[in-house]
Amino acid sequence: MKESTNPITQKQLEGFDDVKLLVDSFYKKVNDDHVLSPVFNDFAKVDWDHHLPVMYSFWDSVLFGSMTYKGQPFPKHAALPITTQHFDHWVTLFIETVDEHFTGPKAEEVKQRAFLIAQTFQAKLGLL
Repeated sequence: MKESTNPITQKQLEGFDDVKLLVDSFYKKVNDDHVLSPVFNDFAKVDWDHHLPVMYSFWDSVLFGSMTYKGQPFPKHAALPITTQHFDHWVTLFIETVDEHFTGPKAEEVKQRAFLIAQTFQAKLGLL
């Protein structure tokens, strides 16, 4: 993972408020994206008022051990019409979002974790 070099707009990823900023910023990009928005909005018909708090809990649990996430993320993705292109694009947008806001060890960790989650899901879907 390439470490970002723009310290002016970045800060350390330190807790729940930062996770919320990351998730909100990322999913705004997803909603504006021509590749991912149709999957989330047209096919999956994501209820964003429900989904975003789940994602806050997921990433807070992954990064800071809050243990607030209860669920299994993979099954929700198994029925989606997604390809390696979707996963690659998801990872690219995620890393771009992290780099726009954060720097430091937790920022690098969240990028690596996102990449590994995408790889795991692709493997389970038989895409790799």
